[in-house]
Amino acid sequence: MVYTPPPELAGLSLAQIVEQVAARKLPPVEQWTPEQAGESHMRILADGTWLHEGSPISRPAMVRAFAGLLRREDDGSYWLVTPFQKLAIEVEDACFIATDVSETEGNLAFRINTDELVVAGPDNAIRAAGDPEAPSLYLHVRRGCEARLNRSTYEQLARIALEHGEDWTVSSGGEAFSLVPA
Repeated sequence: MVYTPPPELAGLSLAQIVEQVAARKLPPVEQWTPEQAGESHMRILADGTWLHEGSPISRPAMVRAFAGLLRREDDGSYWLVTPFQKLAIEVEDACFIATDVSETEGNLAFRINTDELVVAGPDNAIRAAGDPEAPSLYLHVRRGCEARLNRSTYEQLARIALEHGEDWTVSSGGEAFSLVPA
């Protein structure tokens, strides 16, 4: 099956973005409770690079496939989950990197490094961490996994916030999000 990445984010309407999000068929990982557990020997670096036994996974399709199986548990551990087995995976910072953001019809749509689109809102909150002088921004993607905004995406979001006022907040999906850590 040939992979076709979604079109440029800035040129999409909200309806087109929602259609792209819905088209991404993900396995029902949250419904699976495998009894067998093990170690994946995989790691996601802070820059979004996926490693297996210390070597980068160079095929984007493999990264996308593994990303669809990710789940974060309440204790903060990360797992690749199948119906029969769950394998621990080490995550340095966040599972994903947000690489682009666009404000469309009053909503914020993000592209993450697996070419998925995520619309910020009640189920996909934006979280500011760190200190006010050097914040890090995160977007909840799914199953407890987040995307850290890269520098250019952070700058795009900051411009959007400043276009709407000087309180460093943005709104999407009926929710308001502060870009300043509490």
